[in-house]
Amino acid sequence: MKRLAEADIARLLALAYRPETLAESEHQVAAYATVWQRAAVLLPLIRQRREWHLLFIRRADRLAHHQGEVAFPGGACQPAETPEQTALREAEEEIGLPAPEVRLLGRLQDIVTSTAYRVTPVVGVIPWPYPVRLSPAEVARIFTVPLPWLARRGNWHTSPYDPGDGRDPFEVVVYRPYEGEVLWGASARIVHNFLLALGWLPAERASGEKTANGDQPLRPA
Repeated sequence: MKRLAEADIARLLALAYRPETLAESEHQVAAYATVWQRAAVLLPLIRQRREWHLLFIRRADRLAHHQGEVAFPGGACQPAETPEQTALREAEEEIGLPAPEVRLLGRLQDIVTSTAYRVTPVVGVIPWPYPVRLSPAEVARIFTVPLPWLARRGNWHTSPYDPGDGRDPFEVVVYRPYEGEVLWGASARIVHNFLLALGWLPAERASGEKTANGDQPLRPA
């Protein structure tokens, strides 16, 4: 895989981004709702041992929704907020990362979730190591994963998921455990869309067609 500088990543994100459009993986699932609540997440990029890593959070077990899940810092947009403002605000609230410490590189295409959120992922570089301050009410821990590991085909698969609410099961991306944590669902789709923008995954991963190995198209979780 080609080594990428910050400027390379920003350029690739700009080339891949289409304003106000959904990622290709979302087109078959937009019928899950007619009204979407806007949300945004921050993909915190860090450099460790000359490799790019993504920083993830594991949500606190006491949360009402998505408790214990691996995710990115983020949440619902407040009125008049841009996705960047939302992502930076949530990152400061959840992991104590002040907005001036983040060098924003660009956006990914929006994704939609089966819980009726339309999420804009925002990519930014953060200093590392950094004295993060976790919100115990929202975040149980943080950890980082190398981008090459996330792109390696043997580290993830697709699996049918039954939402248990009368809807048909749908396929989700599930990663192998990393440091005991399992990345799957919407956050895994965001990772795949980022890797696609970088050219580190084949384009058919985001298409509405079966891939060469027979996996089904990605759907929301």
